[in-house]
Amino acid sequence: MQPIQATRSEHDFLGDKDIPAEAYWGVHTARAVENFPITGQAIGGWSDLVCALAFVKRASAQANLSFGVIDARLAEAIELACDDLVRGELHEQFVVDVIQGGAGTSTNMNANEVIANRALERLGYAKGRYDVLHPNDHVNASQSTNDVYPTALRLAAWFGIGRLIAAMADLRGAFEAKAAEFSSILKIGRTQLQDAVPMTLGQEFMAFAIMIGEDEQRLREARALITEVNLGATAIGTGINAPAGYAEKVIGLLAGISGVPVVKSENLVEATQDTGAFVQLSGVLKRVACKLSKICNDLRLLSSGPQAGFGDIKLPARQAGSSIMPGKVNPVIPEVMNQVAFEVIGNDVTITMASEAGQLQLNAFEPIMGWALAKSVKHLTNACRTLQVHCVEGIQANTELLARRVAESVTLVTALNPIIGYEKAALIAKTALATGGTIAATAESLGIMSRAEMEALLVPETLTHPVRLVA
Repeated sequence: MQPIQATRSEHDFLGDKDIPAEAYWGVHTARAVENFPITGQAIGGWSDLVCALAFVKRASAQANLSFGVIDARLAEAIELACDDLVRGELHEQFVVDVIQGGAGTSTNMNANEVIANRALERLGYAKGRYDVLHPNDHVNASQSTNDVYPTALRLAAWFGIGRLIAAMADLRGAFEAKAAEFSSILKIGRTQLQDAVPMTLGQEFMAFAIMIGEDEQRLREARALITEVNLGATAIGTGINAPAGYAEKVIGLLAGISGVPVVKSENLVEATQDTGAFVQLSGVLKRVACKLSKICNDLRLLSSGPQAGFGDIKLPARQAGSSIMPGKVNPVIPEVMNQVAFEVIGNDVTITMASEAGQLQLNAFEPIMGWALAKSVKHLTNACRTLQVHCVEGIQANTELLARRVAESVTLVTALNPIIGYEKAALIAKTALATGGTIAATAESLGIMSRAEMEALLVPETLTHPVRLVA
């Protein structure tokens, strides 16, 4: 026989419900768990959000104490319970699914109940003694889901973006190091997958680094937009049930507690319904994803081979590439970044549609926006780390092949346009390709320029920087 689990009875306006006696969550959370069996991913696995909720509730307790809404004994117990959450305790008690109806109410209720029951425990009472300390009347005092949840989402996004920016900076550094290492290695550049003009492999890798650095700055700009919060707005932005001056007070406290430079929105009614900052941030994440995916496309092309491809570079061999072809190695690390980029682009569509679907004074779809953003940020962060460590840092140049291609390339003739004109230069290139001769020998055979004159002008090292050749 299964042992009988001890329970406690809790109630809401829908009726009574048995709750596991040891659970820190309560009746509202229990109903949400039943209602939203969607992803199997509980908010407890989203530690940034749990900590963000704890910061909001802690700041609210302090503000409520200062306005006399709750007494010092209850405020201290709530604050200590929030500190426990920030330290990583009780996250497993946040059991509501990340995707939920109700504009995040179930998440806020889950937080209120866990904090209330941990606070009761600290005060020496049994869980569920809401006559002493109540999840709504005390932990949620002067608040609504409609200001708590979007504020917590912004804090969580702030934390995650910080880690993403750091990962991108490290990846950029890896490309910069390779650019320095490859600075003297000549190669032929390509446009539209066709041979173009000489460059150095270092220039190619420095371009990757600069692309990433630009998006670090774009992320910092988007991150700044999410510091504007509506805490104190309560239900729709009018601040009902909150003391006068509460918004300014609680946001100032939140900034100090969380370390996030949050500021009060100029208009709380507007801020409570507007999710434009999430759309902006998601758009920047899409930009980051597109650029990183393009870079990985290039790494896969440049390393293609080993015999029938481009072969300019060699990627580190990470694992066997085939269950049937012995010795085959695939570019699995760039491939995983490509797939993360596809996911981020899809998440951006989700966020766009959810933001547009808001109605009147509230957007009910912030849970999917927050979760899509969290996935994009986390997966991009992890992908940047694995691309840096397992790929970029170990890339090698195929120097012999690159040198041979430069020596044999007819594209060097492009630099002669200012001297002999496009038509004659094109004739040299076409003839050299047809005969297999060098461009110097071909130019001489056509009577356009002597071999010595040609070789003196077409020094590949001088063609990788802005220069206009003269006769």
